Amino acid sequence: MTAAAVTSSDTAAFPIRTARLDGAPDLLRLLPRDGALSWVRRGEGLVGAGEVARLEVSGPDALAEAAAWWTDLARGSAGPDAPAAPGGGAVVFAGIAFDPAVGTSVFVVPRVVASRRGGVTCVTTMDGSDPRAVLDDAADEVPDGPLPQLRYADGALDPASWCAAVAEAVGRIDAGELAKVVLARDLLVASDVPLDPRRLLLRLADRFPDCWTFAVDGLLGATPELLLRRTGRQLSARVLAGTAPRGSGAHDERLAAALLGSAKDRAEHALAVDSLVRALEPYCTALEAPGEPELLTLANVRHLATDVTGTQRRRGPLGAAGLLDLVGAVHPTAAVCGTPTDRAAEVIAELEGMDRGRYAGPVGWMDARGDGEFGLALRCAELTGGHGARLFAGCGIVAGSDPTAELAETQAKFAAFQAALET
Repeated sequence: MTAAAVTSSDTAAFPIRTARLDGAPDLLRLLPRDGALSWVRRGEGLVGAGEVARLEVSGPDALAEAAAWWTDLARGSAGPDAPAAPGGGAVVFAGIAFDPAVGTSVFVVPRVVASRRGGVTCVTTMDGSDPRAVLDDAADEVPDGPLPQLRYADGALDPASWCAAVAEAVGRIDAGELAKVVLARDLLVASDVPLDPRRLLLRLADRFPDCWTFAVDGLLGATPELLLRRTGRQLSARVLAGTAPRGSGAHDERLAAALLGSAKDRAEHALAVDSLVRALEPYCTALEAPGEPELLTLANVRHLATDVTGTQRRRGPLGAAGLLDLVGAVHPTAAVCGTPTDRAAEVIAELEGMDRGRYAGPVGWMDARGDGEFGLALRCAELTGGHGARLFAGCGIVAGSDPTAELAETQAKFAAFQAALET
């Protein structure tokens, strides 16, 4: 193991206690000021606070080591009375590096989890505390306060340099080196007051209710892309690739029709779907991916979207795969890296000019049964100390990509988080 830190003294099982909550409190308003953990969509999901165990790991076997660590910790912790909501037993939140072999992936087991599914709200503690009592001290009121004064600065590349990198990538695609590469850029922000992650998460959830509002170890955002969900043997994913800005009135409808009819965007989308399907096929007895994408409409952009579903083999040539095995098999997809994967990763390292860290990596949660959900850490920012943040946005570059249009797409994606900062 390259790096690890486990803070729990009980490695066999957590002393799980669970209680149902009356009413329907806003999960995000239960979060503490520090150490917020979140995976929420349309008011359902789970949030966590505190910490009973933690793992930080990197290296070529990072996900396998994390899976073994979690299996050992979670053994016997699901409990026979675990309720019908995520977080009914032991839960770990995870933020996985874009390149787990190089970057640091973080796994956090919270002291307390509040969860909701199908209208059922529960609180689970993993240190033996009374679930009903801990909520009294779990969160402070989210202050409204004055809006922060913000200063923005270029990240690794200024806009002109980034456009030059896009043009270089298009040239390599035209030369036949690869079919697609995803190039990202970062934007730095400094605030005159400390940034409150709870306030940011509430703004993101309000503006993007169809996205998964996530937070793990200072990385937070609202992702529209579900990398992989597992419930028993049932698998599902939502693939997004191909993007268009929003407009107003009839212009908005024209933009939507143009996206659906765009040969460039449909080709980019097909590459992303194909890469996911190829990665999952060895693990599945059945796998379905519709032939035609649909439109996913968000507040600031539209995407071409395809929902993929499958049934996992009980055992197969690759053995009985756990959720982290599957995540490792499908990541990185063409939606965040490119095609072919190895060559696209090389081009990213050469042209992008920055360390992605956990941006565009898997983010989500997993329970003691091995069920869970992982999205891709997109439309996000990494908080850097109390007063700063690093925003990320990327674009799929294919034949015919125009650097200026791709720059505009990143600016539209930055706007998702900027709106949370500025309102």
